[in-house]
Amino acid sequence: MDVRDLTLRRANHSLPDMTPHNRLIELLAQRSARRGEFVLASGRTSTLYIDARLTTMSPEGLVLIGTLGVEVLGETGWLVDAVGGLTLGADPIAYAISYASMLAGSPLRAFTVRKEAKMHGTGRLVEGPFREGDRVAIVEDVITTGGSALRAATAVRAAGGQVAGVLALVDREEGGRATLEAEGLQVRSIVRADEIVARMTKAIP
Repeated sequence: MDVRDLTLRRANHSLPDMTPHNRLIELLAQRSARRGEFVLASGRTSTLYIDARLTTMSPEGLVLIGTLGVEVLGETGWLVDAVGGLTLGADPIAYAISYASMLAGSPLRAFTVRKEAKMHGTGRLVEGPFREGDRVAIVEDVITTGGSALRAATAVRAAGGQVAGVLALVDREEGGRATLEAEGLQVRSIVRADEIVARMTKAIP
């Protein structure tokens, strides 16, 4: 039994649209999305908050994200050696994809980008089995302005890596994709915010 079969056996098979993608949307809607008045990390205010970590750090979330992340990367044709992004949000996504890629027979290394270089040891910003010359996909949990992904891409390039594109778990569709594309970065997302909102709406009695 592979990881997808195991995950789907845990899902509710009575729902006709319960593909891995739709199951992930459901998890994000149930666990990560909240309505209210929030100040986002970007400084913007919003009535929708998505704490992706409540999904990305859960067992089922990790399985789904890893499997779907590998599939999406395969569709892009980016042919990357490694995946990673700015700590903390990108970390579980990168690790899930790396693990799933090994099971799929095309292993990708995972790395993390520090927000600040440590003051001891090597003093590097990019940590893990990243290698100079690597072609990488920057991963992000939620894209709003695109600032975190750009910061990670800058660090990777400074360390001698090539950035093939940005893979987001969730695109809030608030201009971040356009910002990244204006910097010459291709962007793909596994889930869109409107898909999560639609699932939240369905759950309302």
